[in-house]
Amino acid sequence: MSGASGFRTRLVALTRKEVRQLLRDRSNLFVGLLLPLALILLFGYGLSFDVKDAPVAIVLEDRSPTAQEAIAGIGGSPYLVPVWPASMAEAVVLMRAKKVEAIVRVPVDFSQRRGAGDARIQLIVNGADATTASSIEGYVNGAIQTPSRHAADRSGGPSGGGVTLVQRTWFNEAGNSTWYLVPGLLVLVMTLIGAFLTSLLIAREWERGTLESLFVTPVRPIELVLSKLAPYLVIGAIDMSVCLISARFLFEVPIRGSLVVIIIASLLYLIVALLLGLFISGATRNQFAASQMALLASFMPAMMLSGFVFDLRNVPVVIQVISQLLPATHFMELVKSLFLAGTIWPMVLKDCAILTLYAVLLAFLTGRMLRKRLD
Repeated sequence: MSGASGFRTRLVALTRKEVRQLLRDRSNLFVGLLLPLALILLFGYGLSFDVKDAPVAIVLEDRSPTAQEAIAGIGGSPYLVPVWPASMAEAVVLMRAKKVEAIVRVPVDFSQRRGAGDARIQLIVNGADATTASSIEGYVNGAIQTPSRHAADRSGGPSGGGVTLVQRTWFNEAGNSTWYLVPGLLVLVMTLIGAFLTSLLIAREWERGTLESLFVTPVRPIELVLSKLAPYLVIGAIDMSVCLISARFLFEVPIRGSLVVIIIASLLYLIVALLLGLFISGATRNQFAASQMALLASFMPAMMLSGFVFDLRNVPVVIQVISQLLPATHFMELVKSLFLAGTIWPMVLKDCAILTLYAVLLAFLTGRMLRKRLD
């Protein structure tokens, strides 16, 4: 057999071996084929900086036809959805609960001032996300000024029809994007520390064969779960403290809500992330597969689908539904509101209840997975 022929024979044989090994190792096949697809779908459908169907509260203190005509363009805008609260106080409640992104207030003397060419409409924008706030301000301004300009052109009056939009920003008066991003980093850090690190624990025990040894001892599954959670709960608590101190004193992000509630909610989410990592570890029983699965099931969705970078109302309905199934989405909503808007108790109770439900469910599933049995 010549050297070239022997080279080809050996190369073909080794290639066949590697192909068979790849087909047998489903974790490598999963990462190689499904990870790119998941990235394409996440970035293609889940990442959008467009503002669509932004809810805007309209407070009509002047209900004259002139006032209604002035804000008629908001209802016809494809980017804005008008909401009609009964009063300014109700509109403020909606804004604090993040049910509307802006308030358009038409004052009681609008018609009189319009006749004098000095009418004003107040726009209050939720500035937590500076990019979204800027877009909404532009859309509202266009919806109000364009009809006024057309009317002025027809009548030969002054440009703009004498309507001035007075804009104010709440929750992020400086328009600083750091105020919007830094609270979200707390979610990402808790997710990374919780799910990614603990995803290796039980898988490592299975690979080393030490978990079978524990099965012959009096150790109960709940004791095994708690013992594995305890060290990483301490590490996560330290990281949480570093994040809070950095946010307040290094990046000067205001903490307008209760610090105690922030700490309790963060610890609750940390427990959820730790249990998710343990569940993934027990389900895969392979360290490499567990680490990749934890990345796909926890950290990447927390970064892309939780509202960390952009408003989830701007993505397709399917992505919105998926995002609501993620614990990170509810913690992200909660922590950003606590930092920038204050303690909104209905939101706090709702999101903490959801996180508690996830913690109980994951603890139950992980405990069942660690029952004393051998496959």
